[in-house]
Amino acid sequence: MRHIISILLENESGALARVANLFSARGYNIESLTVAPTEDLSLSRMTLVTSGSDEIIEQITKQLNKLIDTVKLVDLTEGSHIEREMMMIKLRAERTQREEIKRLVDIFRGKIIDVTDTSYTVELTGAASKLNAFIEAVDEDLIIEVVRTGPSGIGRGSKGLGL
Repeated sequence: MRHIISILLENESGALARVANLFSARGYNIESLTVAPTEDLSLSRMTLVTSGSDEIIEQITKQLNKLIDTVKLVDLTEGSHIEREMMMIKLRAERTQREEIKRLVDIFRGKIIDVTDTSYTVELTGAASKLNAFIEAVDEDLIIEVVRTGPSGIGRGSKGLGL
């Protein structure tokens, strides 16, 4: 089963490497990983997506909690949460395709963030299924490049991961 694990880490050099090494040493796969500073510049928030049985996920969370850099950890998939992913996709946009691409971008509530004589770069945010549906809706011959962030998540309600 897929799990989104949100980790509050001390913002120090080597913290990301220690998390990656933990996964590598045990043969676990990281499907997606995002890291950025929080409102407290001494802390970073890491969102990690991985898959495994309940036993494997329990082992992963125990090992992550043992790391000296880990301040707090939560498996978002255990409760109500919101997740979003961002994608930028560069599309060939010759004269005959431009209006159709604009219409499709509007339907998916995306934004055209760069325009050249021969291409559009589109930004889309939402669930992975929405981004996948956009890719499937576009003629594959028009796709030049796709960049995705992987999911970021936050728990619902008034509680937060912060201290």
